[in-house]
Amino acid sequence: MKLHQLKIDFNAEQDRLLMLVSTDDGAEVRMWLTRRFVKLLWPLLVKLAEEASPRIKVQANVEARKALLGIEHQKAVQKADFSKPFQETPRSTPLGAEPLLLARIQTGNDPKGLPVVSLHPTNGQGITLTLDEVLLHSVCRLLQAAVSKSDWDIDLRLPGAEAEPAEQAEPRTLN
Repeated sequence: MKLHQLKIDFNAEQDRLLMLVSTDDGAEVRMWLTRRFVKLLWPLLVKLAEEASPRIKVQANVEARKALLGIEHQKAVQKADFSKPFQETPRSTPLGAEPLLLARIQTGNDPKGLPVVSLHPTNGQGITLTLDEVLLHSVCRLLQAAVSKSDWDIDLRLPGAEAEPAEQAEPRTLN
């Protein structure tokens, strides 16, 4: 099964992110990401991004590593195609029509050295994504955009990457 499209949106009613993963064979997996889960996932994605780059791994200087990560993030995101909307066509849902509530994360590398992220509910099946450079940084970008629409007070930044311009939030009055 090969990944076809990925979408991450904030659902205000659920106060969660809904992640949709469609495959080239017409399947779709739906997953809920809670605030807690995103806070656990983000540092793992940053670490995978750092470890996936040979240029970053060999750099001893911490500031240089951060700068290289920012540069590589920008290059990878520019290669991604965010212009195509997610295809909302009927698909099979092998893990169920209701989104899985994710609770467990495992990371590693496949035999070719590509980063792998496994996302699972407390019980039952989940999915494993093999992430090339473009997909890894695209997932980071999609998470940043979705979290910026929430009221979670989480700032997802890649070290060395310029902050993504967030949509202007309406001013809030605190009493």
